[in-house]
Amino acid sequence: MKALKAIRTEGGLSVRIEPRALVVGVLLCLVTVAVAVVLIGTGDFAIPAADVVRTLLGEGTTAHTFIVNDLRLPRVLVGLLVGAALGLSGAIFQSISRNPLGSPDVIGFGQGSTVGALTVIVLFHGSAVEVAAGSLVGGLLTGVLIYLLAWKRGVHGYRLVLVGIGAAAVLTALNGYLLTKADLVDAARAYVWMAGSLNGRDWEQVWPLLWLCAVLVPLILAYGRPLRMLEMGDDAAYALGVRPERTRIVLMLSAVLLTASATAAAGPVSFVALTAPQLARRLTRSPGPNLVASLLMGALLLIAADLAAQRAFGADALPVGVLTGVLGGVYLLWLLVAERRAGRI
Repeated sequence: MKALKAIRTEGGLSVRIEPRALVVGVLLCLVTVAVAVVLIGTGDFAIPAADVVRTLLGEGTTAHTFIVNDLRLPRVLVGLLVGAALGLSGAIFQSISRNPLGSPDVIGFGQGSTVGALTVIVLFHGSAVEVAAGSLVGGLLTGVLIYLLAWKRGVHGYRLVLVGIGAAAVLTALNGYLLTKADLVDAARAYVWMAGSLNGRDWEQVWPLLWLCAVLVPLILAYGRPLRMLEMGDDAAYALGVRPERTRIVLMLSAVLLTASATAAAGPVSFVALTAPQLARRLTRSPGPNLVASLLMGALLLIAADLAAQRAFGADALPVGVLTGVLGGVYLLWLLVAERRAGRI
């Protein structure tokens, strides 16, 4: 059994620390910071990592300060926040559904946000801010609809996944219909948005996402223990003092908000929410939702994919959502094969 350490505070509160999970979290933080520094220095005008750090500390040249602080830092921060939001929301949905396929982009929430954005683009020719708002509203409405359709004296994990997959199919068809109704300019704009990209992101996308994460992440982490109890089933959770349905509603609403906001900021970036929690659990070898590790893994995966896309194809040539979609699709096929061999599907 994995060793656990208990820390007693003066009020008698005990905190469990799993050494391996702690080490993995620290390493993920360090690697994420290193990749972020390298990514900031990557572009048509390359900047060494040491100069990037010096500039971030306020000691860079005028040219470096403009490139780092005004052009590249917002893009990297959006990538970190979007990846963290997707990784955390994926961990929540997979834990609630008790299914590794219970990811927002598999069970329809990402497609719902896309419907909202395309509706604003195609029917109302909206601005970038209006498209982001449409994406957020679409994601929230989809979350409510899927929850209501999956409700039957509670929300069962497999029922949530099956309803979500069906909703995703319907919403994908609706997205296709909206694209057929668009003129050439709006269709091109919609396809660019649907690719999922960090290109051109600035501080206007950073601040709303940062404030939302600052509110929702502590709330979600506070529900970490009840979420772990939910994985044992509603009856066991209730016997341990957890209110299953209230916990599920709070966490699902928070996860839908994170997914919709991430989609509004960067477009539908595929499969980060699916793969990040699975990789985090394999690294920590710890049961439960692994919320912090999933958050860090999501942030690392997204900026690492953006770095790989820029290094392989040049700056702004390949949207990061295309690369995550290809890699995530391969991972999904492997996951389906593994689940089939284990007799779970």
